[in-house]
Amino acid sequence: MDNAMDRSFDVVVVGGGAAGLAGALTLVRARRSVLVIDSGSPRNAPAAHMHGYLGQDGQSPAGLLAKGRAEVAGYGGEIRPGTAVAADRLPDGTFLVRCGDGSTVRAGRLLVATGLVDELPAVPGLGARWGRDVLHCPYCHGWEVRGQAVGVLADSPVAVHQAQLWRHWSERTTLLAHTWRLTDEDRELLAALGVRVVEGEVTGLAIEDDRLTGVTLADGAVVECRALVVAPRFTARSGVLTSLGLPTVAVERDGHVIGTCVESDPATGATALPGVWVAGNVTSPMEKVAGSAAQGVAAAVAVNTDLIEAQTRRAVAAHRAGAERG
Repeated sequence: MDNAMDRSFDVVVVGGGAAGLAGALTLVRARRSVLVIDSGSPRNAPAAHMHGYLGQDGQSPAGLLAKGRAEVAGYGGEIRPGTAVAADRLPDGTFLVRCGDGSTVRAGRLLVATGLVDELPAVPGLGARWGRDVLHCPYCHGWEVRGQAVGVLADSPVAVHQAQLWRHWSERTTLLAHTWRLTDEDRELLAALGVRVVEGEVTGLAIEDDRLTGVTLADGAVVECRALVVAPRFTARSGVLTSLGLPTVAVERDGHVIGTCVESDPATGATALPGVWVAGNVTSPMEKVAGSAAQGVAAAVAVNTDLIEAQTRRAVAAHRAGAERG
């Protein structure tokens, strides 16, 4: 990114995924000057298709973002590749955003939609298959593997809940006990659902013709599965926000920490720091693409409302000053 310290925008959007671009589109259509800083590393990049987004089902994540960037640019918004690493709140309430290449830019308001990083369990080979046949969300991928052999890797209590969900899409669901010790209650639930339990630590994947066919156990046994369900840790990409004093908080499920996020108002995305909003997975780790885009729109409306209120206050003050002089 070129050095843009002398440039100022009504809003700088950090993150060019579905949430950031939806917010940017709303703001440029509201006649705001908008810059989107995009690192080009969307969470769902490994997936060939996305599903459950009305009107976009089956679209590639890359295709959706390309359309979104074109739409934002078509209304005069600017999109620049780069990574925003930190931001400073200036005495006048605006922000100075600092990027990894040393460039800076000023923003009247910030909308941060940097998403999260999926930290996968420590089993060799998972990363290369992530988003293909190593999965976590049945609403994103369940239809594609319906009725097939599905393995659920257990390394936390979340696995039992996952097995319960995925059993709905496939009666051939197996829970791989791996490193987690199941309770008697867990085993009763799984037995009632017809979910097979296989003991033994998973040490690798079995691949044939670039397709997952099973998992290997520590004793050398191979358990058939065409899809492997895992529970990644959802770690918020929060560098810009933490630099502004907005900390991450733990996200829990069933008493187990599954990740981190930055807290915000659920309706508007407003953070505890005036002038900063968030949208998408950085604040809502479980949200899917359509929901993240909706959050981006809601946050953008709140940002524009805040800007209008500030403009109104200045206009009233100027009007009063003129009346006093007259």
